[in-house]
Amino acid sequence: MSDVRIEHVTKIFAGHSARDPAVLALDDVSFAIADREFCSIIGHSGCGKTTLLNLLAGFEAPTAGTIEVNGRGVGRPTWKRAMVFQDYALFPWLTVEQNIVFGLEMKKVPADERKAIVAAQVRLVGLEGFEKRYPHQLSGGMKQRVSIARALSVEPEVLLMDEPFAALDAQNRALMQREMGRLLARTEGAARKTMVLVTHSIEEAILLSDRIVVLSSRPGRVKEIVAVDLPRPRDEDSAAFIALRHRLRDLINEELAADSGAAA
Repeated sequence: MSDVRIEHVTKIFAGHSARDPAVLALDDVSFAIADREFCSIIGHSGCGKTTLLNLLAGFEAPTAGTIEVNGRGVGRPTWKRAMVFQDYALFPWLTVEQNIVFGLEMKKVPADERKAIVAAQVRLVGLEGFEKRYPHQLSGGMKQRVSIARALSVEPEVLLMDEPFAALDAQNRALMQREMGRLLARTEGAARKTMVLVTHSIEEAILLSDRIVVLSSRPGRVKEIVAVDLPRPRDEDSAAFIALRHRLRDLINEELAADSGAAA
């Protein structure tokens, strides 16, 4: 079980001077993520999406409120909450299989078991034949597949993804979205992980998510939580997909309009 509970979370970044005042990034944020659910967090720039993900990872501590995974408070970073970063964060001096096995070595998993896990993850992300390649020999999309395989290899309770496809060109981003959809389809049931995705892309959120949390503009508050009740694989040209995209876009545009009105 891997349920996540975020209750009345506030995050304030302290200022250092009168010219650098404190910033209220998140204000009284509460929602839950069910076991094996894929949840996306969207909202326009500066709304606190990545801050919330960092709190879930344990990279930062909330100023107020609590975050729990499986009933345990989130403290320091741990392999139980693995992160996939936008910039891949691969070790350039290690091969594909060496990058994937790194966390398993830290966990002191036996050698035979490590070998089997790496082989399974390579198959899962479609990198057979590239095990001995180094990151500089891979495309951006392939690098991100390695990053995802490395995160999944340690059997995390929750997989956290911070704009994992944002650095890719449009064609590769679309390819990786389809690949992530394929990965979700291949990991149904007990093998499915609880996943949290931060993204600026409404289409990406709809393609992948079970539910989407829309944050207000800064300070980030939960504006609405939208269920994605569409069959997989999802058709971006379907009437239901387009209607949901319009609904989410309207929610975000309301925040942009509110910001513009306040500035005026």
